[in-house]
Amino acid sequence: MAARKKKVAKKVSAARARRSAVRKKTASRKRLTPSQQKRGLAGDEVKLELDAPELATLRTQVEAVGGTALGAYCEPLSGHPILLASLPIKAVEPTPFQRNLSPTHTKRLAAKIEESGSFLDPLIVVRGEDGRLWTPNGRHRLAAAKLLGLRQITALVSPDEGLSFRILALNTEKAHNLKDRSLEVIRMARELASRNKRTKESDYAVEFESPELLTLGIIYEENGRFAGGAYGPFLKKVDQWSSRSLSVSLRERTGMAARLVAIDGEVKRIITELQERGFKSPYLRTYVVARINPVRFHRPKKGDTKPPMALGAALTRMAASARKFEATSVRSGELALVAAVSSGDPD
Repeated sequence: MAARKKKVAKKVSAARARRSAVRKKTASRKRLTPSQQKRGLAGDEVKLELDAPELATLRTQVEAVGGTALGAYCEPLSGHPILLASLPIKAVEPTPFQRNLSPTHTKRLAAKIEESGSFLDPLIVVRGEDGRLWTPNGRHRLAAAKLLGLRQITALVSPDEGLSFRILALNTEKAHNLKDRSLEVIRMARELASRNKRTKESDYAVEFESPELLTLGIIYEENGRFAGGAYGPFLKKVDQWSSRSLSVSLRERTGMAARLVAIDGEVKRIITELQERGFKSPYLRTYVVARINPVRFHRPKKGDTKPPMALGAALTRMAASARKFEATSVRSGELALVAAVSSGDPD
């Protein structure tokens, strides 16, 4: 018994040392080196008059909803025209595929705005479907403004509707968790699939950020309490972009999502058995999923982006491992090791 404890302690110590090394490596990567190559517009090129022809349609739309054009400029990176406007708050709505509104965050944000006495952060607004004005990154600020009873809200209005599908990069007012990101991605995917039946899923790699978000998003639509974080490391290795049309790929992913939910059912059974044997660690799910992960030991070579196996095959092997899992094979020291190397919150 003493030898086993000593062996476990040694493993935990080694795991902590590896984690420390990773942190140091990550810290070195965070050093910022300004680019020597200058990009974008010069100061005099950014200036744009309100009566510029490229703003005519945008100004007309703003005025049609009762808004007022305040100024204009060329966006300094792309050079696209941007209109600074004051808009009636009722004329702006969040994109239909944004994450769910958090009443708690909205109330807190409204209170802070009230305390400061200023609403200084303009919304980003785009011309959405059917000419509507959408904000892809200001849902909580918009709701806070309504809570405060504001008549008008300041916005940077862009004619580029595509910005509404790059929401994850734009939305910085409240950090996205995995559930938020997944739900926004699947909502965007469904919207885009309804607009264009032939567009490939892989064409939206930038907008969707990561393929596993689509799979998890389908699950979160049905079960908002799904422990997606536990399956993230597995999915990141085997889930990839489909070259099929978006509508077809979503149907295929629905089947894959159902299989993952079934596996999670087996995981819950195993967790119950472990708890009955006296295991109370908050890392039980993380441990079990890691044990049945068929690609947990796969380490891709530098530059290799090919998955170790297809998602369907990986799910088949994972399900088989879950069914064969023996709760009696688990030792307490193994859970201590999982807790030591875990970098996120337990599910």
